[in-house]
Amino acid sequence: MKNIVIISGLVLLSIYAVFKDKEKDPLHKRVFITNVMEIKNGAPSNKSIADELEFKDGKMFSKFLNDKFNISWINYSIQKDTTYTDSVTEANIRYFEVKALYKNEDKEETFVMCKIENENIQGDIKILKNDKLKKQFEFSGTEKATKIKESKK
Repeated sequence: MKNIVIISGLVLLSIYAVFKDKEKDPLHKRVFITNVMEIKNGAPSNKSIADELEFKDGKMFSKFLNDKFNISWINYSIQKDTTYTDSVTEANIRYFEVKALYKNEDKEETFVMCKIENENIQGDIKILKNDKLKKQFEFSGTEKATKIKESKK
């Protein structure tokens, strides 16, 4: 009985140690309101489409990509995560570079690349078929304001 308690304790400690050290996704549950513009012949179009870009559990979701291309959650990776000091305001800026790739059955590849500086985001979306550019978009926006929960008294 004593051995079972000791072994159980060691197993629980091992599991805790593994999950405790697992690095958390710094973009988890962040949502950005963006405007997407199609790029044609190297120039952005005159009209933009409102979008909401959400990051959650290592995946990103774009309402625009879902509505227009039936692309749901896309796995992403953070290529760069750093903090620097703005030379003018002397404020600390958290900076990310993010890449995502989605492939469908028709051999189309959708690449999403974005840069995030604190609450601002900008990036581009490229859709390729057989390694040829089919569509290209640019987007930019800001983080959606979060609701502050009131504490119960």
